[in-house]
Amino acid sequence: MPIDWKKYELQENFFDELISSPGNARQPARQLVNYLSSLSEDDINSRKIAADSTIKDMGVSFTVYTEGGNIDRAWPFDIVPRVISKAQWDKTAAGLKQRLKALNMFIDDLYHDQNIIRDGIIPEFILKQSKNYLKECEGVSPRFGVWAHICGTDLVRDSDGQFYVLEDNLRVPSGVSYMLENRSIMKRVLPEVFEKVNIAPVGDYPEHLFNTLVALSPRDIAKPVIVVLTPGIYNSAYFEHAFLAQRMGAELVEGSDLVVQDDDCVYMKTIAGLERVDVIYRRIDDLFLDPEVFDPTSVLGVAGLMRAWSAGNVALANAPGAGVADDKVVYAFVPDIIRYYLKEEPLIPNVETFLCYDDEQRAYVLDNLDKLVVKPANESGGYGMLVGPHSTKKERETFAELIKANPRNYIAQPTLALSTAPTLVGKNKLEPRHLDLRPFILQSKDTYVTTGGLTRVAMKKGSLVVNSSQGGGSKDTWIVDTTTGNR
Repeated sequence: MPIDWKKYELQENFFDELISSPGNARQPARQLVNYLSSLSEDDINSRKIAADSTIKDMGVSFTVYTEGGNIDRAWPFDIVPRVISKAQWDKTAAGLKQRLKALNMFIDDLYHDQNIIRDGIIPEFILKQSKNYLKECEGVSPRFGVWAHICGTDLVRDSDGQFYVLEDNLRVPSGVSYMLENRSIMKRVLPEVFEKVNIAPVGDYPEHLFNTLVALSPRDIAKPVIVVLTPGIYNSAYFEHAFLAQRMGAELVEGSDLVVQDDDCVYMKTIAGLERVDVIYRRIDDLFLDPEVFDPTSVLGVAGLMRAWSAGNVALANAPGAGVADDKVVYAFVPDIIRYYLKEEPLIPNVETFLCYDDEQRAYVLDNLDKLVVKPANESGGYGMLVGPHSTKKERETFAELIKANPRNYIAQPTLALSTAPTLVGKNKLEPRHLDLRPFILQSKDTYVTTGGLTRVAMKKGSLVVNSSQGGGSKDTWIVDTTTGNR
């Protein structure tokens, strides 16, 4: 039996990405919905099986850390894509470029004159108590004044259909390889739709990433040497490290493959001898980068790397210290940061945020823990947070004590009515599931935004947690031009 979209149960007070009312698709999704309606239950099931087989054959996986050891799991994927109109995406992309430009100006200012603090836009204590502010970066001037070259900004859509920025990921954002693999899978599963619908491509991301990195080279040579620095095969994102290195034609290296010589230059060990490295796309955290400067026990980084970087002999993407703008307390000030540096109004709004260091706002948070989402300032991956409406009394009491003990370390936000999208839960049964979106923005000499991004889905009914490490899955994201008709 084909899908009956009139039986698809829209969730009240939630914006659905594909369906506007029972049986009616939103304009960008109409051709997709019509096509899915033409498929029988067996057709849909065979495409689901084909997707699962493709994921297995391609080795698309992620690692979950558990007390019993690390577990590699196949990438959870839903074959019903999310669809966004090109007109809306163009506005969103402009807002993402604006945001990253301002954030990079902010980071550069913090490590130099700190005018934004002197002018009273951001309190000084926020910087002094930031876990990600690195004094070792003070006075360093990366090329183009850019510190965060690769940014993954998490967007959510509330019940009003408006995109909001949930958080910025400026240290070592991950997930772009899954965005690319999602598209490869969908082209195998629904090739007919790609022939009919004007879907923006995403496959050029590795080329844009490569060009972004090349522009950072301290040497003016035809072919700068670029490497991807990985912690190794046991890292949860190792699949992505290897994937991007292969797609860019860059070497995938570990810390032990690199050495800094007396000339403060970085060299890669090869069978032909040492080869100078110009740009390192590093996928390890700041504090493991250089045992001479940070953690002396680190075996993941390279001794002397900070010397080479601060001397301007190698480019690091992202630059050490960029995570100071990752702080969720700083996030609350980003609209002011945009106004301060760019003299513009933010094109994409923040989610309303309560700062627990403020006495009045903290009192409100403590009185409304059952309604709010509470987040620590520097955690990621959905860890260390409280989702008030889904929490127990004991959990709320624990968080109240955490907030009182260290109010600077916590923010709170309303529980958003995260948008939903039809998701396959049976052979041909579709149910709404909540989702978010992580587009990727690149900045060096030029700025680039992916057409769409990684859509993450809370596969559990009613759940708002989309992280794959906590039961989430993914969908392909289609940016559809509705003004040009069929192909």
